[in-house]
Amino acid sequence: MWPWGHLAFGYLLESVWKHRREGRPPTGLETLALAIGTQFPDLVDKPFAWTFGVLPSGRSLTHSVFTMMAVVSIAYVVLEGRAAREYVGPFALGYVSHLLGDSVRPVLAGDGEGVGFLAWPLASTDYGVETGLLAHFARLQPSDLLGPEGGIVALSLFVWVFDGRPGPEEFGALLVRAYDGVRSLCAVR
Repeated sequence: MWPWGHLAFGYLLESVWKHRREGRPPTGLETLALAIGTQFPDLVDKPFAWTFGVLPSGRSLTHSVFTMMAVVSIAYVVLEGRAAREYVGPFALGYVSHLLGDSVRPVLAGDGEGVGFLAWPLASTDYGVETGLLAHFARLQPSDLLGPEGGIVALSLFVWVFDGRPGPEEFGALLVRAYDGVRSLCAVR
């Protein structure tokens, strides 16, 4: 699944969850936590496998349910209290949706080894020669954008707009705070 497909799939699950459980759409900060969760496994595994050669494949360490449980548990302990309750849930849902999204094709193809990443390091994640990020994007086909994943993205965009477009305003505010923090650190020297 492509990054935008992971984000779209995760957002649909989060929106349905929030509407059914709490009668409201996700907030902006919940959406940001969800977005990080939907991308987290690839942001760790792909560079460490493709660029640095430290991991056996682009779906290994953080694509494992064992690592997912550890990361979510650590995030809950570190954030503690209200922040943990509000943001670790969406992060965890995004993380789980990523693993589900990567499992769909192998499961539909009846390829049990194709979901071995879920049990890494107990199962093999040898998927042959893997190429880097640019080569991966060079193989992008129109069918990748117009197929089922494209439909999920389109539906997610519709739902996101219906939900009030949560996230960009809060993301902008976080960037401003980060910029101000870096400026403050530089001014101290």
